Amino acid sequence: MITIIHGDDIVSSRNYLQEEKQKKKDSVSFDASKITIPDLAQNIQGSGLFSRTKTIFVEDFISRFKKTNKDAKGVMDFIIKNNKTCNIFLYEAKEIPKTGLFAFRGAVVKLFKLPQNIFIFLDNIKPGNPKNLIYLFHKTLEAGVKEELIFFMIQRQIRLLLALTQGWNNNGTIDEIVRLSPWQKAKIERQGRLFAQDQLKRIHSLLYKIELGLKTGRLNLTLPQAIDFLLLEI
Repeated sequence: MITIIHGDDIVSSRNYLQEEKQKKKDSVSFDASKITIPDLAQNIQGSGLFSRTKTIFVEDFISRFKKTNKDAKGVMDFIIKNNKTCNIFLYEAKEIPKTGLFAFRGAVVKLFKLPQNIFIFLDNIKPGNPKNLIYLFHKTLEAGVKEELIFFMIQRQIRLLLALTQGWNNNGTIDEIVRLSPWQKAKIERQGRLFAQDQLKRIHSLLYKIELGLKTGRLNLTLPQAIDFLLLEI
């Protein structure tokens, strides 16, 4: 059986992935760019010296394997053909469009989707907009998004802004950049140009201090209060 785990709520989706890995003690994990048919055959079909693996996990198979795996079609055909003899989990750190799922008919699809509020909030991160940002932040909280996830998404957004506007992306090779579509990159680049060169670095530093305070128990504010003060600084 094939199970596809995807969606823009990457915290919840990855938690689900880790829970499944903990349940499946006999599992094996593969990188989509390196997986081969012999690897799969050995673990799915078994051989004289090796016991059969019942569960296989592959990350970024649908979104990246065509670009990074020379035998992409053969690997996909092998997985589809043999999915009845093995549990195969395909994990994607973003939402895959329906067209990308057509080849996996009959698969169990687990979609983890964030409320639209959080993306409206992230798109409005720009200088001179504190009142609106605080309003949108609290609307996002009211929509049921946990403050920890909002904080994580702010950190991610600032990393993306830094990567695409100030050369923090190692020539576009970090995973968060690779996973972006062209229109997403263009939108973030436009947003990044609203900031002066040092502003994003200062925000990144403030986020680090909040994270450090959370981890050490030295944050004297609740996380929502800390985020409110952070937004006043943007």
